[in-house]
Amino acid sequence: QVHLVESGGGLVQAGGSLRLSCAASGSIFRVNVMGWYHQAPGKQRELVATITPGGRTTYADSVKGRFTISNDNAKNTVYLQMNSLKPEDTAVYYCNADLLLLATGRTFSYWGQGTQVTVSS
Repeated sequence: QVHLVESGGGLVQAGGSLRLSCAASGSIFRVNVMGWYHQAPGKQRELVATITPGGRTTYADSVKGRFTISNDNAKNTVYLQMNSLKPEDTAVYYCNADLLLLATGRTFSYWGQGTQVTVSS
């Protein structure tokens, strides 16, 4: 009963920027952590960045200094600002939300539909 809707992917030249958005809606919940993962063809899904409601962040080494994760708690939305994009950043980017569903007291991990990011050289 929780849906994550992603937007912002596209095609960009190396050195360019994109901003991904992910909005969670549905059942009443408390966010434990939200983040972004990416998956390139033939590879496993990998963690890119995470953020807690309090603003604590983590980043994969490959994106440190280039990507910035942020959130808007009032909108249940997480963003990924991607600067200085490289061809190796090309992947499908998935939003993830680890949520406490207040009606049941259970936690669950939800995934967005994925948005394609393609960086040309």
